[in-house]
Amino acid sequence: VQLVESGGGLVQAGGSLRLSCAPVGFSFDNYAIAWFRQAPGKEREGVSCINKRNRMTYYADSVKGRFTISSGYGRDTAYLQMDNLRPEDTAVYFCAAQRVYYDESDLAPIWRRTVTYDYWGQGTQVTVSS
Repeated sequence: VQLVESGGGLVQAGGSLRLSCAPVGFSFDNYAIAWFRQAPGKEREGVSCINKRNRMTYYADSVKGRFTISSGYGRDTAYLQMDNLRPEDTAVYFCAAQRVYYDESDLAPIWRRTVTYDYWGQGTQVTVSS
């Protein structure tokens, strides 16, 4: 069981990238999928999360209006579309998945907590040049 990420790279400020995260050995049904990032010398921080049971989404204030999380119907992959990228977005980006047991679950209190996630990807580097 693992998560496989792709889509990182080098982009100029103002540019766009799309990250992908695919499960291996299980399905994203009944899971919440989140993206975290970690810059050198900083703690890992939550960027965005989507609850596949009820389609609720969550974003860090620093990326609202620029990043969009999605998980495609009919395809078991999660995406993070990153637009208007800034140098401060430079980091290793990780996807993570946690099991969700109820349709009504509101993950607002917990989606940023790394300990609540069951599976993690290996990370993909995103570098934004100024």
